[in-house]
Amino acid sequence: MVGNAHPKQFRQRKMILSAIKARKMTGLYQRPSTSLIRVTGADRLSFIHNQTTNKIKSLKSGEGCETVFVNSTGRTIDLVTVYVKEDEILLLTSPEKTQFLMELMDRYIFPFDKVQIADISAQYTVLYLIGNESKSILLPLLNEKFLSKHDHCHSLVKMDEIELTLAMGDGLKLGGYTLIIPQEITNFIKEKLVLDTVKVLTETEYENLRILQGKPKVNKELTEDYNPLEVGLWQTISFDKGCYIGQETITRLNTYKGVKQRLWGIEFNESINFENKQIMSINDEKIGKITSYLETEKGSFALGYIRTKAGGEGLEIKVNEIIGKIVDLAYISHPVN
Repeated sequence: MVGNAHPKQFRQRKMILSAIKARKMTGLYQRPSTSLIRVTGADRLSFIHNQTTNKIKSLKSGEGCETVFVNSTGRTIDLVTVYVKEDEILLLTSPEKTQFLMELMDRYIFPFDKVQIADISAQYTVLYLIGNESKSILLPLLNEKFLSKHDHCHSLVKMDEIELTLAMGDGLKLGGYTLIIPQEITNFIKEKLVLDTVKVLTETEYENLRILQGKPKVNKELTEDYNPLEVGLWQTISFDKGCYIGQETITRLNTYKGVKQRLWGIEFNESINFENKQIMSINDEKIGKITSYLETEKGSFALGYIRTKAGGEGLEIKVNEIIGKIVDLAYISHPVN
């Protein structure tokens, strides 16, 4: 479990994040499950546009974005990265939701829709180069002009004559890249990327970075208990795109300021047993709950949902009688009231 590491590991985790942010190190992480869906057919853009929260129809080949699949009441199913190509769309999903989304989309494909979907996870590997120094790692290998474009822009590139998809963004908003490569050449590409300044991240190290950055995860922060506005995924939602599944609820929440709880980071100056995940106010009123956590050199750090009326950044709270403070997160954002 993340919270049971040795103090030496705490220091290593903090050093990894600090080094990546200070541009002294690049992290390399291989997703344990690729979780990749291919969408083809003439109606593919309008289909994904109508299934998710972001504006997909306006994307051109080589562009992409993050979007959210929600249910009919606007509750979160999955945060997905969309890559629009010339003849197809790639959806990078959460491993736990790939099959669910395949079945969900299949239910909405009607006989006259020109849309086909396929799970191509077994054919590809996804690597993340994490951190701003990633660009200096890739330049000698690719010399691509688009390495400074905005997140989710992507292109087919060649590395030693081997073709792969390279996309801006490392999945953690730390200034890196995503590589989608044929499964059979995974080890060859990894060998090209592992240099002295590249740290191959373990599952625990990547999970710690995820929590510290505040990226929401399925079955943790992303569940059908919450909607995307509560998660803080405002950048994934278009309020002027027209109808999509769950649109009415999300529009109403935005219009009438109906977001009842919000996801925040919480810093503690001492270690906590998180068996009881309730978040209390200083006056001992229950105001939220913890969703993810880790131990650090200084104490504990957690992600949790807190009632909007209780307060936001800077608020002092208690978990198991230990006082913590609400902090902003890099990956998500909340509007200022």
